[in-house]
Amino acid sequence: MDHRALIASIPAETKDKLQERSNTAGLRHLALYLLALSATSIGIIARVPFWPLLILPQGILLVFLFTLSHECTHKTPFKSPWMNEVVGHLVATPIALPFVWFRYFHLAHHKWTNHPENDPELGGKPKPDNWPSLLIYLSGWPYWRGMAQVLVQNTRGRIDAPYLPARQHKAMRLEARVLLGLYAMALVSLFISPLLWWLWLLPVLVGQPFLRLYLLAEHGLCPPVANMLENSRTTFTNRLIRFLAWNMPYHAEHHAFPNVPFHQLPALHRWTRAHLRSTSDGYSDFTSAYIRKVRN
Repeated sequence: MDHRALIASIPAETKDKLQERSNTAGLRHLALYLLALSATSIGIIARVPFWPLLILPQGILLVFLFTLSHECTHKTPFKSPWMNEVVGHLVATPIALPFVWFRYFHLAHHKWTNHPENDPELGGKPKPDNWPSLLIYLSGWPYWRGMAQVLVQNTRGRIDAPYLPARQHKAMRLEARVLLGLYAMALVSLFISPLLWWLWLLPVLVGQPFLRLYLLAEHGLCPPVANMLENSRTTFTNRLIRFLAWNMPYHAEHHAFPNVPFHQLPALHRWTRAHLRSTSDGYSDFTSAYIRKVRN
């Protein structure tokens, strides 16, 4: 059964329930996430004993804000539309992700998931298939370079990808200019205080490889077919990682039914688990499989 047949087989009442958004669920999850981020930030600012060890969890918490921003592009984490927009923009800022631009980039990814030529996440290039390309990918360098190019091009009005609607070009230009202005002020602030270096810049550099490895598992080693239960991977993992990634390890479920908010994905999984074609028992299992492929 492919994803279309599966979703069609779910009773209408159940589908309606699965698509219910909730401000309460979204705000509760966000509050706990920000509490953890605040704890590491305060530890760094206060320079508690062994505070440099907090750089890694700080970075992981910052870069995994990507998963919340991603959810906000689907307008699903919160019931209130304005809340999805505001939170989506705010949490995308620390990771140099232009939220308006990313929404349409990501919608194109959903339309053409894992298609070698049309999926913009692939950019017409295969995923890392040898040690040098894998290490470069995991370093985060292609991401930072790509986002810098997008911001500069959008600022200059060079917005020509076919999946970016003309009606949003003005918003994308404004967004890119505001972000570049904020980043310029942040860099200037380093001449006054190194605080942002320790709280933000160094942590996101250190944390980025962990996000890259997580994202590689979403579609890596999956075939370029139309069935979302096959071209996307569900990774069975622990509660901490599911919390960190807003339940996106249920990634085949998310691609099969994108209107389902993060807190309903475990319920959707009960309908999909017998039909999943690409799964891994944890990220270490996926990583081992990927490394074996690279070695070959």
